Parts: sequence; structure tokens; C-alpha cells
Amino acid sequence: MKKFAIGILVAGCLSSGALAQGAGPDAAAGKSLWEGSQTQCRSCHGRLGEGAFGPPLSGRSLSAAEFRQAVRKPWGIMPAFTQDQVSDADLANFAAYFASLPKVAEPGPWRFPVPDGGRPGQRVAISLGCAQCHGATFDVARGIFGGTALGFAQFKDLVYDHTVAMPKLGIAEGNTPGQRLHMGNYDPLRISEQQLREIYDWTKNDLGFRPFMEARLTSGSAATYTLKVENSGFKQKGPSADDVTVNIVLPAGVRVVRASGEGYKGVRSDPAAKADVAEWKLARIAPTDEKVFEVTLSAPVEPGGLKGTLSWAKPAPKTGAKLDVMNFVLRAPG
Repeated sequence: MKKFAIGILVAGCLSSGALAQGAGPDAAAGKSLWEGSQTQCRSCHGRLGEGAFGPPLSGRSLSAAEFRQAVRKPWGIMPAFTQDQVSDADLANFAAYFASLPKVAEPGPWRFPVPDGGRPGQRVAISLGCAQCHGATFDVARGIFGGTALGFAQFKDLVYDHTVAMPKLGIAEGNTPGQRLHMGNYDPLRISEQQLREIYDWTKNDLGFRPFMEARLTSGSAATYTLKVENSGFKQKGPSADDVTVNIVLPAGVRVVRASGEGYKGVRSDPAAKADVAEWKLARIAPTDEKVFEVTLSAPVEPGGLKGTLSWAKPAPKTGAKLDVMNFVLRAPG
């Protein structure tokens, strides 16, 4: 079963890289790793290490040894990361990068603050930092939970022993093949089983699990673009997505020359997007099904300039909005 890049489970970061033998710390390499798609550290520590849910890093002149201690044996809620996930050389590069930045006057705000009147499970998920990576309603995570019919025992394993349990789940965790898991292993002495139960019950009973839908938009020759949509749920476990709508937003001045794929309805004006959209409608995408849509435009579009949405009417969230929506965008090759 094909797996696409998605972003999941609980606040985490980091991938592995290595310095050349005998080379010293490289601030530029640290900056590149921090800002790239292989890490999610900035979700908690801020885009420039200015701090948010996690403490500030920039301008503190932390040594490589202090960085290593904080990552291998964290003092707070942060999960522990293994040598296989992030090398000591990578950590030294991070230390060099943040030592080169000025100290901030004040840490930044949390990406997702605890809402007034939020459900208990949501409040726990946000206050523990989980939502800083997974969002305030755990959209991608609920898809993985639904697609695998995840039980509470599996959920605990994914949190406490993530680096072992996640590969066994059979779903790529936010990475293309060969990349490292983004999330580390949480300490049960810092996050209790009762807290995990509240988070799990909130995602399953208050919001509801959802189909594990993935979408990837890529460019081909000339101005032709291909969108692959897959329900990555397991057969006889994951739910189908019913009454599916796919929209690709057309940049100003660009028109559709040719389009193909099941359920193509043509181009319509979308007031919400304030643009024309190419639209497809499908009755159902069942687990393991993959749909391919192709569109040729009147002019090529740069990465980031072509985007769209994938939505389905059923199953709907138990609370909140009645339509789940996920966004996709044309990314640069690689």
C-alpha cells in the first residue's frame, strides 16, 4: 500500500545527519536541518528558536553537551530521541546555530493555546504539548487512529515506545521511506496513563476517528499536474470516505486545458477561495483505494502556487464542523 507524507503523532522532531569525519560543528547545517521537512522541533520551540510551548533556544549559548542531555534525557515533558533519530553531530550543529542567533526579549505564543470551554481531553492534549504538532483537533492523528482501528493499548505504545511501535503499525509517520521518525519516546512518569486515556477518549468519542486520507500533488511535463488521493486505512478496519469532493484552485489568469480522473465536473467559481476551481466528485474512496486526477493548465505554476482541498461528508466528526477538509499544495521536487 502506497504511503504519502503526512504529519503525525504527538510533539516531536528530528532526523539524522552526520558531519564529515573530524569536522567541527556547522551552524549552517544546523539551520538547514532545523528549517527543513525532517524536523518538527520548531512547532514547540519556535521557528527561530525563540520559544513557544518549549523554552527558547536562540542566544542561550547552549553547549553541544547540554543539547545532547536535553534531547537524550529531557528534563520536562519533551520526549527522548535516540541516536538513530538524531546524531550527536546534528545536536552539535543545532547548538552552533542557536549560539549564532540573538537572545529573544520574550518567548513567542503557543501555536495552539488551551481554549476556554474545551473538552477535558483536548485541554490535556494541548497542555501537554501534543497539539503543538498535531493541531487542536488531531486531524491527521485521528485519520491514522481510524485507518488502523487503533485501540488504547496501541495508543499507549505509540506514545511511550514510539520508535519501536510506530514502524510496527505499518504506516509511514510523516516521512518518505528511509527518513527517521519525527517523534521520540515519552516518559510515563511525566505523562500518565490516565492523561493518555483522556486524550484517546476525546479523539474517539468526542470528535470521532476519521478515514485516513492522503493527497499528493506533483508536477509533470510542461504544465501538467497529477494529484494522487489514497485512503490509506487498512481493509476491514478503516472507514471509507463517502461523498468526496476534490478541488484544485486555479491561479489568477490560468485556465484548464485538459483534465481527467473519475468524477471530473469541470471548473466553477468558488466564493470561499475567491477563485475558479477544477472540481471532482466521487461517491466513495474505500480503504486501500487510490484515485489519480490530472490537470493540464494554460501556463506552468511555481511550487506553492497551486493548491487545493480534499473533503468528505461521511463519516462526519461527532462534534464541530460537519465536513472534514484537508489541504494539499504543489511542493518543490524532493
